[in-house]
Amino acid sequence: MAARHQLIKTPPHRVWSVLADPTCYSKWVVGTASTRPGEGQWPEVGSSLSFDVRLGPWTVSNETVVRRCEAPSELELEAHSGPLGTARIALEVRPWGEDTLVIVDEHPLRGAGGTLHNALFEVLFQLRHRAMLGRLAKLCERR
Repeated sequence: MAARHQLIKTPPHRVWSVLADPTCYSKWVVGTASTRPGEGQWPEVGSSLSFDVRLGPWTVSNETVVRRCEAPSELELEAHSGPLGTARIALEVRPWGEDTLVIVDEHPLRGAGGTLHNALFEVLFQLRHRAMLGRLAKLCERR
């Protein structure tokens, strides 16, 4: 299970405002080129965002669905990645003095990602999360 944390130098309500804003999703989620509204009102449970991943000349469209939302502290998503399957991404937002500690925990649920999951994938998740949390921190701290 890939878990990583980052201290963000801004209050928790600012971090939550970025997580709750569907237009910000592609700005902090690594690998996401663009997003479109899906079902429901983000980030209510059952709501979704469609997103595109671009790899060179190819574009793949997928979807992320909110599975659990305890505003302003917990957001759990299920990312659908076509033939790779689905993954659970849990984000926890904790007050840390005047700042915010964000913890991300991701693991594959279904499909090839779950079947092929190994230590190498854990390393790749860690690298992705480091970049993702860095982007989230910059976005939140600029708000």
